[in-house]
Amino acid sequence: RMLAFLALLQRWNRAYNLTAVREPLETVPKHLLDSLSVRPYLFGDSVLDVGTGPGVPGIPLAIVEPERSFHLIDSNGKKTRFVRQAAMELGLENVTVVQTRMESYLPERKFATIVSRAVTSVPELLAATGRLLEAPARLLAMKGLRPGDDELCRLNPSPDTLRIHPLKV
Repeated sequence: RMLAFLALLQRWNRAYNLTAVREPLETVPKHLLDSLSVRPYLFGDSVLDVGTGPGVPGIPLAIVEPERSFHLIDSNGKKTRFVRQAAMELGLENVTVVQTRMESYLPERKFATIVSRAVTSVPELLAATGRLLEAPARLLAMKGLRPGDDELCRLNPSPDTLRIHPLKV
């Protein structure tokens, strides 16, 4: 399924420019392995992927975690059309795709985990999606680099609620 996802992404990317990663061998570390790096930190049975783009990290995680439900949202129509097609072709019955902005999303239920890959600052992400978290829950903000102290100070976290996990893919 992972290889089928990558092949589908390559085919659609040629026509619809879904991702800047063009080389097939680069998609393995930059999309698949990067997506799977947060797998140990998933919590509960419901996961929201905010700003899923071409379905990362949501699609790879849904493939390896079939017992969890994944809701993938993005405001870009061509990307959500691709993600819907990918979920259908891969037989991922645990994936729901919604075209919407994170600030406007009104799901029927809250989520145990929210994951977001390079969408916005952590405080802005929490402000837009915090209402969607059930308690207890986890917000997994996948950042290219460690968030700056100014960004973390705006969260005003207590030491027992904020953890930074450096990941090397």
